[in-house]
Amino acid sequence: MPSKTNAMRTLDQRKVPYSVFTFSPDIHSADGVAAALGIPAATVYKTLVVLRPAGRPLLVIVPGDRELDLRLLARSLVEKSLSMAGHREAEALTGLQVGGISALALLGKGFDVCIDRAALSLDLGQIVVSAGARGLNLRLRVSDLVAVTGARTVEATAGAGA
Repeated sequence: MPSKTNAMRTLDQRKVPYSVFTFSPDIHSADGVAAALGIPAATVYKTLVVLRPAGRPLLVIVPGDRELDLRLLARSLVEKSLSMAGHREAEALTGLQVGGISALALLGKGFDVCIDRAALSLDLGQIVVSAGARGLNLRLRVSDLVAVTGARTVEATAGAGA
């Protein structure tokens, strides 16, 4: 068992059940994680850092088999415009490496958390997200992820393969 991350400690403290998956830390994409673990990319979610013109940055959790649609997300949040943080900016804002950014590891750090509506229809209600470090992911119930992070459900992707 790998050493506990802040995300795991948070879930343990709240008695939220989860499973740990390990894979090569050289894999930085949700698609790569899905392939390495032999699970559908639609169940592996990536956490993206999105910037507002004013206000706190967002952590947006979207399916690994979809692309974030910034215009759709802006409409869902009633924001004029949004932009993606670049790799360096995302890492500077979160203190985590791209490929290991996790809303569970960033609780209380000033981020608003959003999750794509697609998560609500996952088989068995289970989602796979980063544990806060490259090479570690967690599987837990979507409802638990939303409850712990306070995530707002949004329209953030247009559909599979978008």
